[in-house]
Amino acid sequence: MDEPRPASRTAVGVAALRAVHQRRDGSPKVLDDPIAEALIGPEALARVLADDGLYSSPAMRGLRSHVVLRSRFAEDCAEAAVRRGVRQLVMLGAGFDSFAYRQPGWARALRIFEVDHPESQRLKRDRLAAAGIAIPENLAFVPADFERRSLREILAASALDFAAPAIFSCLGVLVYLERPAIEALFRLVASFPAGSELVATFTSSERVAGSAARAAAGGEPWLSRMDAAEIRSELLRCGFRGVEVLEPEDAARRYFSGRSDGLSAPPRASIARATV
Repeated sequence: MDEPRPASRTAVGVAALRAVHQRRDGSPKVLDDPIAEALIGPEALARVLADDGLYSSPAMRGLRSHVVLRSRFAEDCAEAAVRRGVRQLVMLGAGFDSFAYRQPGWARALRIFEVDHPESQRLKRDRLAAAGIAIPENLAFVPADFERRSLREILAASALDFAAPAIFSCLGVLVYLERPAIEALFRLVASFPAGSELVATFTSSERVAGSAARAAAGGEPWLSRMDAAEIRSELLRCGFRGVEVLEPEDAARRYFSGRSDGLSAPPRASIARATV
C-alpha cells in the first residue's frame, strides 16, 4: 500500500512568511493576518523570529511581498464579488490560508470551501485546535486526492452549487500542475454561471531558480510555468470573458505606496483575475 502523502511543507512556509510580515514589516500591513502564527506553531515561530538574516534579505522580502500581495488581492476580489451577490468562495489548494478564521463581516454571506490534500487539512485543523481557534460555520473542508479523482468529481462531492456563481482562488497552485490539469481547472471554473471568477497566481521561467529549487527539495517540484501573455491567452481560450493581470505598477500604487520598511511590490506580474 502506498504511504499517504505528508502535509505540504510549502503551505507551512507560506504561513511563516505571513507571520513574518506581521512581526517584522511596518504598518499599514498589506495583509492583516493574526492567525498565521498559530498555523505555523510556537516552535516554528520562534525559529522564524530568531533568524534575522534570512528574512531580512532582499530575496526573502521579495517572496514575502508576493505572498501577502496575492492573498490581499484575492480577498479584495472576493469582497467585490460578494457586493455583486456572489455567495460561494472556493479556495483551491487552500494550504494554511487563514482567511476563513479572520473573516470580516462582509464574508459572513459566503459559503467557503477549502479544497486541499487530506493530510494538509488534518495538520491545519490540529494547529487551529491547539490555538483554540474555532472552525467557522460557513466553512467546509473538501478533501482532495487528485491522484484518484478529478477536480470536478471532488467538487461535485461537496455542497458547492454548480448552478450558482462562485469566486475561485488558486494561489501558489498552478506551478504544481501539468498543463492538461491546468486547462481542466480553467474550463471547469469558466463553466460556472456569469459573475463567477478565478484569481490565480502564475510563474514564468525567469523567476524559478530559488523558489523552484526549495520546492523541489521539499518534494513538491514545479511542473508548469507561464508568463502573463500565456496565462491571458489560455484563460480566454478556456472560456473566460475577460482577464486582468495585476501589473507591478498597479500593485505598487494600490498596496505598497508610502512604505519605508523596504517592502516593495514584486517586480513582475504574477496574479491574474479572470471573469466568466
